[in-house]
Amino acid sequence: MGILYLVATPIGNLEDMTFRAIRILQTVDIIAAEDTRHTGKLLQHFQIKTPQLSYHEHNSQQRIPELLSQLSQGKTIALVTDAGMPLISDPGYELVKACVAQGISIIPIPGANAAITALSAAGLATDKFVFEGFLPAKSKERRTHLETLKGETRTIIFYESPHRLRETLQDLSAVLGETREIVLARELTKMHEEFWRGTITDAIAHYTKREPQGEFTLVVAGATLEKPQLSEAVIKAELQNLLKQGLSRSDASRQLSQQTSLPRRQIYQLALTIAEPNLADE
Repeated sequence: MGILYLVATPIGNLEDMTFRAIRILQTVDIIAAEDTRHTGKLLQHFQIKTPQLSYHEHNSQQRIPELLSQLSQGKTIALVTDAGMPLISDPGYELVKACVAQGISIIPIPGANAAITALSAAGLATDKFVFEGFLPAKSKERRTHLETLKGETRTIIFYESPHRLRETLQDLSAVLGETREIVLARELTKMHEEFWRGTITDAIAHYTKREPQGEFTLVVAGATLEKPQLSEAVIKAELQNLLKQGLSRSDASRQLSQQTSLPRRQIYQLALTIAEPNLADE
């Protein structure tokens, strides 16, 4: 059996090409490229003479049997996309799935990726995030999909083309809200790399005056869940329940404070007004 290598290529700056990626592209039997002309320039720059074969969304179903046949004969194949890591917003998934089904070894060669590059410098939360790729092209479908993300608390990453950016920003504003924080990263790793930061409303104003240029990665802050506003009577009832469970007034107050918008000290003062002989205290 052969090996399928998933080789990351630069997203702009050729200096981001790794030594390992160059070595693999030099030594495999075939390079399956999304655009052979585009990849050809990269190969020429690094003096790589390995033959190419086109593999993209329009011919993937025809190419997969051919590639599997080559791999089953012991050939080694490198899959590359136009920029970044294969399978991230490109058709490589079906080939990888087919290789897994046939027990063919798959080795990833990591490297540049626009989503992670943008997230790392955005200044928004990075501990939890979700990658959504490209949104639907039509506004109605785009808004319908955005509705499913309205309550998403993790940072959200999208890709967008310059000609659709303004429409997408309008839809983001309508669904996620005008004041949601957003970072627009464009031309990543290239000479004109730029990070624009502000609210969605500010972004709309900015790109109303300025023509969008370059490929964009949008990093959007997650939703902030509003803590419930509870009446004094409800808080006292909740305190009584917690105290009956054996919590002290201090612990019960701390727990309710984390669940509401009220400070712990204020809740603790209410706890002191509850006269119940069998309640646990501090």
